Amino acid sequence: MINSDSTPQPAFTLLRPDGRGAFVLVCDHASNHVPTALHRLGLTGADLARHIAWDIGAAGVTTILSNLLDAPAILSGTSRLVVDCNRHPHRADIIPATSDGTIIPGNAGLPDAARAERVARWFLPYHNAVEMVLEQRAAAHRATMVVSIHSMTKNMSGQDRPWKISLSSHNDRRFVAPMLRALRQPGDVVVGDNQPYALDPDLDFSIPYHAIRRELPWLQVEFRQDEVADHQGQQHWARRFATALEIQSSQ
Repeated sequence: MINSDSTPQPAFTLLRPDGRGAFVLVCDHASNHVPTALHRLGLTGADLARHIAWDIGAAGVTTILSNLLDAPAILSGTSRLVVDCNRHPHRADIIPATSDGTIIPGNAGLPDAARAERVARWFLPYHNAVEMVLEQRAAAHRATMVVSIHSMTKNMSGQDRPWKISLSSHNDRRFVAPMLRALRQPGDVVVGDNQPYALDPDLDFSIPYHAIRRELPWLQVEFRQDEVADHQGQQHWARRFATALEIQSSQ
């Protein structure tokens, strides 16, 4: 569902800020909201319901995990077509001109001032909220693992994706390896390891900035969108992921 523009949309949603669990959850692409002033970026409502505008199902999984794990969760408040909260601010694709072959008319030839305004309105408050939560936990000497939650399409460029869930990593595999074992332990699904996406510190922003910079443990997960498109699927995968986190934490 596309968020209504009748009331101002917050730049982020913060759940369980005082959660005492061991995890902090971030969801960079939680919303497909486009401010009224941007006139849907020249797109149709159907386009804004697609994966190009947000990570379908990711917000629901994040919310359920926040409750299961008693974990603070920070969810972005706008579409990644307005500004992508998982891109470095200096990158041109932080405000994409095209996405999966779809031209974004409202992003064409955008002046620098307009780009800076979107970063200031949506990107910075979201990341400042993540920083606030992590700084408060550090001051309280509370152990923290940052978990970045995304979703992926079932098919891309005509190729089916067999992975129902996947972990994205970079050089540090300490937490990814036991988590992969825990997710694969039932033996009933294909679990991706850097498939279809690895974490790229030159491209991805949230984990490098909030976790790697602080030398905090972290995980980045992709749920396949057809698996988490409804509440039942979100419940199933959130519980399965939470169980795997508990197994991983004990190893």
